[in-house]
Amino acid sequence: MKTAFKLAYKNLMGAGLRTWLNVLVLSFAFVIIIFYNGMIDGWNEQAMRENIAWEYGNGQLLHQDYDPLDPFTLEDGHGVIPSADDISGLTPVLIRQASIYPEGRMVSVALKGIPSDQEVVKLPTPLLAESPASIPALIGERMASSAKLKQGDEVLIRWRDKNGTFDAANITIAGVFNTNVASVDGGQIWISIEKLWEMTGLEDHATLFINENEKTPEIEGWKIKSQAALTKSLTDIIETKKASGSIMYLLLLAIALLAIFDTQVLSIFRRQREIGTYIAMGMTRWQVVKLFTVEGAMYSILATIVGCLYGIPLFIYMSKTGIGIPPASREMGVTIGERIFPVYGLGLISGTVLVVVISATIVSFLPARKIAKMNPVDALKGKLQ
Repeated sequence: MKTAFKLAYKNLMGAGLRTWLNVLVLSFAFVIIIFYNGMIDGWNEQAMRENIAWEYGNGQLLHQDYDPLDPFTLEDGHGVIPSADDISGLTPVLIRQASIYPEGRMVSVALKGIPSDQEVVKLPTPLLAESPASIPALIGERMASSAKLKQGDEVLIRWRDKNGTFDAANITIAGVFNTNVASVDGGQIWISIEKLWEMTGLEDHATLFINENEKTPEIEGWKIKSQAALTKSLTDIIETKKASGSIMYLLLLAIALLAIFDTQVLSIFRRQREIGTYIAMGMTRWQVVKLFTVEGAMYSILATIVGCLYGIPLFIYMSKTGIGIPPASREMGVTIGERIFPVYGLGLISGTVLVVVISATIVSFLPARKIAKMNPVDALKGKLQ
């Protein structure tokens, strides 16, 4: 086997430019596969981390009548907060529908009440307690941009109380926070839950709880949503992106493998006398097949080495500086940061190397099988079978 590798390496080096063109194309496919999957994995890690930090905690408890995907359930999707012993480690959130009127325009919003002293999510709720305004509120940068509001501005807000009666008052923007999680920003206004109870008359009511315990407790009348269930939609989007991206790098890989296949076919056609000489010197047909298969496999080994030479510096640079995301992409309602920092794990790199090596070996073996059927005498004469 060692002799086969030496002879295969010598033959590849003797092929000159043809060898290095195949190696460069295959190394490019190798680098693109790792780069794209690393970017998707980096997005996945960032998005999961941000969603958990800003919205989901260690899971949620939702009122049995509340459906986050159905805004019509907001009216009745709330209940009395259970006893203190049952909700230890749970942060209540009350959600009501409301409208604000910035510059005379009507904008529908979700008015959310949360304790100002909570620490389970990253919302800067201490600002709600520090502000001297009668109704201090927090909004995200997306909301501030769409409503043309800034810190210190006052805006009229209208809501319904528990009896369905409309009421209105001015709220003061106590702070504008920056987050990658659109679902806590766009169309959201956060105020103190105590203030929202006073405004609506729904004293000690909550729509959901955010859990900070390792395990979400079971409470009658409330349904548990685990982290996995809450992040499923994001996971599905990322898996779809991976599947669509695989089409691109499979095409690149197919082009590189086709070049190797054509090279092997041409090599067998042009080197029939050499093949006959190997057999005449005592090598079996399948040993010669193995030799040509090893030659093809060595394309992938050389491609891995070449790909590492320019890929590793690129990956290190990207993992430190990140990849900039256009602002328009961050307005789609999906959790995505201003920059994505790719993650290149050992599993991703080793898996890609295996795919490239195995694929190159297979496409090299397919044309090499013809050698097993060649007549050594005719091969020495350079006659085709």
